[in-house]
Amino acid sequence: MVTKPARMYTKITGPAYTRKEFMGGVPYPKITTFIQGNQKKDFDIEMVLIAKESCQIRHTALEAARISVNRRMLEAAGNDNYYLQIKPYPHHVLREHKMATGAGADRISSGMRAAFGRPVGTAARVHANQVIMVARTNAAQAKALKEALHKASIKLPTPCRIEITKGRDLAGRLGL
Repeated sequence: MVTKPARMYTKITGPAYTRKEFMGGVPYPKITTFIQGNQKKDFDIEMVLIAKESCQIRHTALEAARISVNRRMLEAAGNDNYYLQIKPYPHHVLREHKMATGAGADRISSGMRAAFGRPVGTAARVHANQVIMVARTNAAQAKALKEALHKASIKLPTPCRIEITKGRDLAGRLGL
């Protein structure tokens, strides 16, 4: 069966469904690396990606955003000249009631009877003004970092803004 569209899971409705010890067969999240780059170096500029609205971000969207920033920063700065951290963790388990479709499906389907659903993935619950990503780099790669965070925000189901939290005066001189 194919995965349903992400727009079905973006709204936060009901309590969080997180107790994995009581459910069987929860798939592992696609995102496994939350910190990348050089963790020891003190960088000049720090930017954060902040969600404008509350939503649920699926683990696949978090991974796509991470890959996007990582690829662009590896090309622009190399492995030792940036730092990236993904803040939210996908705890919330998403359920799906699989419906049979096609010819003869009415004989095997029981409709909405016992439609609790099976676990199909995980999502991170993010609220308005919550930090999604923290990224740091030197002044030379600041423009590339801002562009990379913008491209990553397109892959997320909420509108985002980029704020410069460290080195604001230096970024102002660079025209960011």
